[in-house]
Amino acid sequence: MLKVTNDYDSFLKRKMIDIPDKGISTKNINLNSTLFDFQKDIIQWGLRRGKAAVFTMTGTGKTFIQCEWAKHIYNHIKEPIIIFAPLAVSHQTIQEAKKLDIKINYAKNESDIINGINVTNYQRVDKFNAKIFSGVVLDESGILKSLDGKTRNKLLDSYRETPFKLACTATPAPNDFMELGNQAEFLNVMTYSEMLSMFFVHDGGHTSQWRLKKHAEQDYWNWIAKWAVILTKPSDLGYKDNGFILPSLNIQHIQAKTNIKPEEGFFIYIPDATLQGRQKTRRESVDDRIKKCINIMNSFDDYCLIWCNLNLESEKLHKNIKDSYEIKGSDNDDYKEKTMIDFANGKIKTLISKPSICGFGMNFQIANKIIFFGLSDSFEQYFQAIRRCWRFGQKKPVDVYIITSNMEQNVVKNIERKENDALKLINEMVLRTKETISKNLREMVYERTDYKPKIEMKIPEWLK
Repeated sequence: MLKVTNDYDSFLKRKMIDIPDKGISTKNINLNSTLFDFQKDIIQWGLRRGKAAVFTMTGTGKTFIQCEWAKHIYNHIKEPIIIFAPLAVSHQTIQEAKKLDIKINYAKNESDIINGINVTNYQRVDKFNAKIFSGVVLDESGILKSLDGKTRNKLLDSYRETPFKLACTATPAPNDFMELGNQAEFLNVMTYSEMLSMFFVHDGGHTSQWRLKKHAEQDYWNWIAKWAVILTKPSDLGYKDNGFILPSLNIQHIQAKTNIKPEEGFFIYIPDATLQGRQKTRRESVDDRIKKCINIMNSFDDYCLIWCNLNLESEKLHKNIKDSYEIKGSDNDDYKEKTMIDFANGKIKTLISKPSICGFGMNFQIANKIIFFGLSDSFEQYFQAIRRCWRFGQKKPVDVYIITSNMEQNVVKNIERKENDALKLINEMVLRTKETISKNLREMVYERTDYKPKIEMKIPEWLK
């Protein structure tokens, strides 16, 4: 009986998910005194882990966290570190790092790399040999799911053996298992396919989707809490919210009445539920929405960020709004970077672009006026686009104007539904992980909690 019990104990130990620390000691490390307590604890935890994710809301200082983390990793290994960031965010990273007395080098290609901390854009992934770096940081790592497959796979494969890694992004969508799987795989915690097989079951019905196993829900969140910190505000993990209270967000829906000629054989125009149909409605209603936009622009004299979805919208807005600057996908990267930085620094009053181009990573809190010149069906783009301005550190109330035609109400309702669902899920994610994360952050030494069976397994007589 004793031998069988020991064998069973060994079996259970093999089945446990163990994610040991592979980082550096933080005993003799002095962190910058300007950092908040929760930031210091996250940095120390990330240094001890060696490979970690920081999922915190916009404005909670992820740039400070990743720069300070990279500084101490470099001081330990004395080998090059690379930070990948969205376009123009790299230059903001350099500016923010100076506040911590950290020097970061901007590198366009491998010849620019120094033996220190380097930053570049995701668009330049192919220009670097991953083997020369001992540490890598992904800023706005949620972009992994937005990048083309080739770039995403390049990041996952090329930096698979890098000893120190940090992935930073705003709170991910809890039901976006692909994003969480990509993050886990990048950090060498578990591959995406392993995560699916361990915690999920495939729905073989009409939906053909993966869903979380009911009995594995808390195990899944406990697993995430071992390698990721999740918070929407410091008090989620028991810290004070001083300096981290958002101003009010005022959202106004403005409807432009548009008369669109019906298709041949129909008495009225019926908005199509397809993407092509929605784009046609937007194109047909551009001029009517322009008038509404101009009226809004005339009602204030502030910095303004205008989001659109179609090239036609961007072109006409730029033509009709005096002293505005437009960033298109076809513009070269140098122009995009300079224009975004100029807007962030107050040199430009009105910026027009698409969320897919400028909606990730940048700090545009100089502006407190946002105009959505129509909406897409992507809640993530909508969320990120608002958070460029409405973020911790914003001092003014933020006014958001959503201009749609009377033919686009289904899109508005769809975004509102997704927003409500996402907020509920994010709150659940924080609630499910806060105990484990709080414990990990406040421990100077990682402790592994072994499974201790309370009931002895009895072997049936016929098996003996």
